[in-house]
Amino acid sequence: MREEFKAAAYRGPDDGLWSRLSVPGIHCGGCIQAIERALGRLESVAAVRVNLAQRSVTLRWAQDRVEPEPVLEELARLGFTARIADGGDAGAGRDPVLFRLLTSLAVAGFAAANIMLLSVSIWSGADGATRDMFHWISALIALPAIAYAGRPFFEPACAALRSGHLNMDVPISLAVILAVGMSVFETWNGGAHAYFDAATTLVFFLLIGRTLDHLMRARARGAVDALSRLVPRGAARVDKSGERTWIALSDILPGSRLEVLAGERVPVDGVVVAGEGALDLSIVTGESRPVAVAPGLSVTAGAMVTGAPLLMEATKTAGDSFVEEMRRMLEAAENTRPRLRRLADRAASIYAPVVHIAAAATFAGWMLVGASVHDALLIGIAVLIITCPCALGLAVPIVQVIAAGRLFRKGVMLRDGVALEALAGIDHVVFDKTGTLTSSELSVHRMGRGTRDHLNLAAVLARCSNHPVARAIARLSPVSHIRFDSIIETPGQGIEGSLDGSVYRLGRPEWALASGDSTQSGTAFTRDGCLIEVFESAGDMRQGAREAVTVLRRAGIGISILSGDHADAVGALAANLGIDEWRARLTPADKVAVVRALQDQGRRVLVVGDGINDAPALAAGDVSMAPGTAADVSRSAAGLVFLGESLEALPAAVRIAKHARALIFQNFGLAVLYNLVAVPLAALGFATPLVAALAMSGSSILVVANALRLHGLDRSTMSPQVQPVRSPARPARQTEALG
Repeated sequence: MREEFKAAAYRGPDDGLWSRLSVPGIHCGGCIQAIERALGRLESVAAVRVNLAQRSVTLRWAQDRVEPEPVLEELARLGFTARIADGGDAGAGRDPVLFRLLTSLAVAGFAAANIMLLSVSIWSGADGATRDMFHWISALIALPAIAYAGRPFFEPACAALRSGHLNMDVPISLAVILAVGMSVFETWNGGAHAYFDAATTLVFFLLIGRTLDHLMRARARGAVDALSRLVPRGAARVDKSGERTWIALSDILPGSRLEVLAGERVPVDGVVVAGEGALDLSIVTGESRPVAVAPGLSVTAGAMVTGAPLLMEATKTAGDSFVEEMRRMLEAAENTRPRLRRLADRAASIYAPVVHIAAAATFAGWMLVGASVHDALLIGIAVLIITCPCALGLAVPIVQVIAAGRLFRKGVMLRDGVALEALAGIDHVVFDKTGTLTSSELSVHRMGRGTRDHLNLAAVLARCSNHPVARAIARLSPVSHIRFDSIIETPGQGIEGSLDGSVYRLGRPEWALASGDSTQSGTAFTRDGCLIEVFESAGDMRQGAREAVTVLRRAGIGISILSGDHADAVGALAANLGIDEWRARLTPADKVAVVRALQDQGRRVLVVGDGINDAPALAAGDVSMAPGTAADVSRSAAGLVFLGESLEALPAAVRIAKHARALIFQNFGLAVLYNLVAVPLAALGFATPLVAALAMSGSSILVVANALRLHGLDRSTMSPQVQPVRSPARPARQTEALG
């Protein structure tokens, strides 16, 4: 078992060793708290994250020691079964949880409908032997139906009680059992009232709410499942002799040479070695236009080969690929709980014991004023039913799940729920320039000072950086056989390589040149501090940049540009976009200082950047966003990642976040209003168990329906009144330098 867990463990963004377990029994906030509290006490576990939508548990092992036995034993004690999660088979086959909910729903609905028909006769005046016969028939229908259909509530409730904690299923189960038990007692003694109809209807409506909740979470899981299906199960490995051998995805290691045929998807991240076809990179850029293949071009897992086959060299394992990173982003978006969700979970955990106290106090109060045991118990059951905190428990997570799915369909990956909450409150956006406000694909030309060999050296060195200018320089030469002895990239400055005793630098002139000359424009390529070549690059304004700036400004959000480029280039772009606040020639530390200064003024800052030099500023912002083509470290530092080329995804994400926050507060209001109205009515005896069942289930369905309004959000604007301005002119080209 331990070896199996070790094989499935992976390195997370924090370089820690993580494992992901599938735990199908997770279904509510109480389950999350119980699991996190129990596993968090284990010495072998450094961190625990429970994903309700995925019904999974992600563990970070302490000191990189994989010890699954205590974890599985603790989960078993809590009543949960677990296995290693396999992202590859996600979404395959029938959903067993949904099948169980639907069959339970069908049984409960059939029983409730038939018992209601029998109850009509009793309500119409049947008494004596006729009434007793209808009660017994109702009991024969209700008892097996509730025993079967109530399992989604009874089993988690029993597991919670065995482990010594309460969840939302405990008051539900207690209410159903008490209602059925009292009905059997009344029927046995020939009483006039039985509540089999209320018990079965309660189970039926509760199952409707739980099924809707499951379906909504399944829709969010569908995005993760779709990502998993983008990666093939294996690939054809080509050895030195040219022989092809099919190997499984898990056996592909960095350095493996793989042949990918036309129509197949790239299995892991890598570099093109040979090929004349094209790649559909829509998974990365959101654009369906194929990109021509060239040796040295970096490719990501999930990209589809079109035209001719290509030969590639793997640079990462499947567990570290771009697709796997995106899948983990989606899961992390639900694993984390922002302030509002933590507040809702805390309220629900406190509310569960309060429900029992309120029901017991109601029963005792009615007994003190002289009510019969039957009447007092009936009112207590109604209070127990009507105060179940289902709506409160759903208020935040259902909105967060829908928002994450809607952002994904907009081409924005949400890394954590905290970012969604922070994005809703921003009032200032800080943009990097190169590769963010300008296109990630730059055109570049050399000034002709160096030879072809110098160009080859510069291209090979540039291939080791993810900076847009470096990528443009790398495309100037297909040479890939040159191997530098060592390579170091300095954020905000450039990249340095050692070869045959010489030091080559590609980057800012003042950094690359021994003289420190800052008057030289463009990107300098030097050997031992002496200038060899100068590269001038130009990039079109990124698609949607003008529209995004217009929409943000009209929404009252301030905008700044912070760049390491020359002042003339930054100023020209700022003027073109109508941005008054801009700073040029900034180092990474300078950018962080500006962000901090804005925050000291009370601003809530969103930072948007793509380079390694932007990572510190991304981390310093209240929330951050990076394009999918950004450097790995920048994507890791960002709270959101947009995959398309257009910057219009930014105001769309802000709009969704603001609307999601409004819906969360509305859901809180609905849950509180429901309890303020329903609880006093039930405690005063104005609600029968049947009415209580309808009211409680209705409140949960109302919260889910309110969250679904997020799907009706207008697609083109931040608000219905704000229309983005389309620019008829082609954006100007701006000069840029690496860094």
